Amino acid sequence: MPLPPLRGHDPTRHRLAAAWRSGRLPGTILLTGPAGVGKQRTALWLAQLIQCDGTELEPCGSCIGCRQVLTLQHPDVHWLVPIPRPKTGDADRQVDEAEEALAAVMEERRARPLYGAPDGMASHGVASARVLQRAASLTPVGRGPKIFIVGDAERLVPQESSPEAANALLKLLEEPPADTLLVLTTADAGRLLPTIRSRAVPIRLGRLADDEVSGFLREEIRPALPEPEIEARVRRAEGAIGAALEAGDEAAREGAARALLEAVLAGPGPRLERALRQQPWSARGEFSAVLDAVADTLGEAARGALGERLRRPVPAGLLGCEPRALFQALDRVAEAREAAAGNVNPQLLLAVLGDDLAELL
Repeated sequence: MPLPPLRGHDPTRHRLAAAWRSGRLPGTILLTGPAGVGKQRTALWLAQLIQCDGTELEPCGSCIGCRQVLTLQHPDVHWLVPIPRPKTGDADRQVDEAEEALAAVMEERRARPLYGAPDGMASHGVASARVLQRAASLTPVGRGPKIFIVGDAERLVPQESSPEAANALLKLLEEPPADTLLVLTTADAGRLLPTIRSRAVPIRLGRLADDEVSGFLREEIRPALPEPEIEARVRRAEGAIGAALEAGDEAAREGAARALLEAVLAGPGPRLERALRQQPWSARGEFSAVLDAVADTLGEAARGALGERLRRPVPAGLLGCEPRALFQALDRVAEAREAAAGNVNPQLLLAVLGDDLAELL
């Protein structure tokens, strides 16, 4: 499934396109701006323009290069996103694990282009830096250049264990090869390593107009959203399409969390059935997000048990639970959340967690 069209940021797009067409585009760019405002999508738009067969200030959208970028399959466009830290201690195997993790994320995004925020524990570690270095050393498959998009670049931590990797990456940022373009994105440039920030040309993306956000929601979300929900999402989004999408994801995760807890409370049969319906390996980040929503729901039930007013619905079966039991259940969910970041089958993890919660609740 291709990426949805980029909305807004017309002046920035014009400047980037003009710089590329005139040969003045910097080798390392840092796109900054509010979370969810379209920084990575703008970077992919730039990659599409560069790989396009046309000569205009907008990509044509129909040539092979455009189609390959829009379906995340162009061999010279590399999108690096935060991933869980590899488990192996072997440096070469870490790079292989990082490449496999990145490939899995891109497969998920091809299937579900309206992606959410990365897992809170994910990062760009040494292995990701080496993946970038390895790919940058290769000759472009097409007419070039190679394009590297590093999303959420504030999570780039090459210094964690290997000064050699950090030095090599900094050199790559300072002096990119002639056939390489690096585009880093971040919502907070102040959290970037100063040595990296100083080597990139910053470009800030502002918030979108409300009609651009609402237009996206009306045209790209299927099934169509009711108008009152669109209006509510636009108000909460504050000019960021990502925030508008996340509002719907949060509601879906809260619903999934309540359904999971209701299955736990309903007995062994529903509990096991829910575990077996969990996808075994794909959408690992979404599974972790549902566990976060389970923790939030248990925390809300604990508020109610302590006499506080509930801020959102919780399963009726939790309303009579003792606070101590709910806090213990939160501990079990936290343990499962940590295990979910590793190489653990989510079905098995959910089955064990369900039994643990049933004993407590």
